[in-house]
Amino acid sequence: MGSLAGRVALVTGASRGIGAALAERLGAEGASVAVTARSLDARPHLPGTLRDTVAAVERHGGRAVAIAADLADPASRRRIVAEAEAALGPIDVLVNNAAAAFYLPFLDLTEKRFRVAFELNVRAPFELAQLVLPGMRARRRGWILNISSATAAHSHGPPYDAFAQHGGALVYGMSKAALDRFSTGLAGECAADGICVNSLSPVAAVATPGVLALGMLPEGRPDLIEPVELTVEAALALCEGNLTGRVAFSRPLLAELRRPVRGLDGRPL
Repeated sequence: MGSLAGRVALVTGASRGIGAALAERLGAEGASVAVTARSLDARPHLPGTLRDTVAAVERHGGRAVAIAADLADPASRRRIVAEAEAALGPIDVLVNNAAAAFYLPFLDLTEKRFRVAFELNVRAPFELAQLVLPGMRARRRGWILNISSATAAHSHGPPYDAFAQHGGALVYGMSKAALDRFSTGLAGECAADGICVNSLSPVAAVATPGVLALGMLPEGRPDLIEPVELTVEAALALCEGNLTGRVAFSRPLLAELRRPVRGLDGRPL
């Protein structure tokens, strides 16, 4: 029996990348997993689909259901939760992983992109949490994990490094900073209810199939690359224990917990 046996998880942005990998690992730990993204099928320029994620969970003997939906649409957010609970039961673990990441100079950011970034990165996690929280409170247990980003940290300077000057992460970082503050605030409100709320950021570029396909990993800098299994291990630690109110970073969290990294099937690497 895995650490999440008998629990139901909902993971957004789960057709590829961190979301797909985490869904696979949650399933390997015994959770029934609802996965959602915009499409069940492949997009032409990126590998990975919701069908692939469901198949990965089922390979380990888990149960999964795919829900195609646009998180930018409030009606779709309500439908995701309704369909997930109808298929699998009340949600015990919510992982808000889906995000819109625009890396553009300030003057190139349109109003549309600004609104999309905050709708997906802040409003959608906020509303999904509102939808699942009453049930968690009634059962007096639950885990809400928001996947954030190191870009939420303040730029240090002057002098400013090259990324602060040219990285284009202003709006993305703003939205993730809001997500971090939401996480700690909600943790405080839920402290007496047995519900854990945390935020987790990778400390480096995560080596996912999508990132590899787009050639986004920094060449010649292995110190700036994080295996997806490491990110997932840190996320799992925040979806099964009693830590709450953390704005955590993957590698330091695992070091603090003295927790080894395992494969997506739950076996030692």
